[in-house]
Amino acid sequence: MPTEILMPALSPTMEEGTLAKWLVKEGDTVNSGDILAEIETDKATMEFEAVDEGTIGKILIEDGTEGVKVNTPIAVLLEEGESADEIDSTSSAPAAEDKAPETEETKAPKEDDAKAAAATPAAASAGAGGSAAPAAPQGSDGKRIFATPLARRIAADKGLDLTQIEGSGPHGRIVKADVENATAKPAEKAASATADTPAAKKADAAVMPAGPSAEQVIKMYDGREFEEVKLDGMRKTVAARLTEAKQTIPHFYLRRDIKLDALLKFRSQLNKQLEGRGVKLSVNDFIIKACALALQSVPDANAVWAGDRMLKLKPSDVAVAVAVDGGLFTPVLKDADMKSLSALSSEMKDLATRARDRKLAPHEYVGGSFAISNLGMFGIDNFDAVINPPHGAILAVGSGVKKPVVGDDGELSVATVMSVTLSVDHRVIDGALGAELLKAIVENLENPMVMLA
Repeated sequence: MPTEILMPALSPTMEEGTLAKWLVKEGDTVNSGDILAEIETDKATMEFEAVDEGTIGKILIEDGTEGVKVNTPIAVLLEEGESADEIDSTSSAPAAEDKAPETEETKAPKEDDAKAAAATPAAASAGAGGSAAPAAPQGSDGKRIFATPLARRIAADKGLDLTQIEGSGPHGRIVKADVENATAKPAEKAASATADTPAAKKADAAVMPAGPSAEQVIKMYDGREFEEVKLDGMRKTVAARLTEAKQTIPHFYLRRDIKLDALLKFRSQLNKQLEGRGVKLSVNDFIIKACALALQSVPDANAVWAGDRMLKLKPSDVAVAVAVDGGLFTPVLKDADMKSLSALSSEMKDLATRARDRKLAPHEYVGGSFAISNLGMFGIDNFDAVINPPHGAILAVGSGVKKPVVGDDGELSVATVMSVTLSVDHRVIDGALGAELLKAIVENLENPMVMLA
């Protein structure tokens, strides 16, 4: 039987994507591992590989189609001996299930049915599924609504709510005839029912937080010239995650000034020595190393919030915010405390370049316990960064500016001073612990040679 290829979930936060480009056409033979298409997720453009081998019988979703939901059929794969003529008939093939004589084994829904339904999403996200039937729904009391795969498929096509249909099959199971005789609800009602689900409410509340509606805002600017900018997947994700962060994370802020003169002198010396290797260290490389070592010095602060518990990490996995067109990435440098400054510099350059090209894989920007956001190169003196959940803290870095300072001997002098702000999740890190972490970061940066010891 022809197999439907489903829209995959290519990132942890992906719910829908854009089918940017097909790299195969109908009639092409593909093998497992062949690249089928380029898909734009909420974070990047990624290649989608074939899971099975066969022939592309039909392409269901065209190039450039936006808003394709995960698990939506996008193409049909034919196995050896199958023809394109069988594609249209596959939807009616399971009809025999409803006509087959009932036996003691089929009178009650099998336990295997439930297992198969539960396995459907996982199989779909892997790239292809053997059946287009949606998973069995649940009623308001949380109990499973029993329906045949064909009935579920027809109900989905007709926009029917299976919880509102009375089954005529064994033990009240919904069969093909029940959904064919049911009246489809108006599209507005179906959309309303979908919008009332907890997941939909959460997503809407995150992307569209409490405040004036789009229509209300547009009315405020009636008669004024403006352009509506459509939200892409990345901007929706940024809006959702940062709204969640400010609504749910109890932020508090710790501020320090850091004298950079010793670091700048040391950096200049190292860069001269590394010039022959084509390595040029940035101040940001030192900041990454300083934060990674500080997390090792203050291990209780190397933690993340996990709903009803905290996770204390042993490695120092440090995320660094990278601005890209239309949003930002936070690629993670794993085991940053164990790597040399030159290794961190090289890895950061590579991650930043691929982030701007939206070529990062999900495992490269997921995880970490701590983040750095540096706007110093834009001339920003200081700012407060928003914590990227589930991280425990984020360091906002401003520019280094020459300022008059009073030395330990009481003498007035001029020094290059950089202002930093540590945004802290109070659920994970208390004030004194946060202060200890920031002190360790400052000491590392003001005594850079110690970081090489």
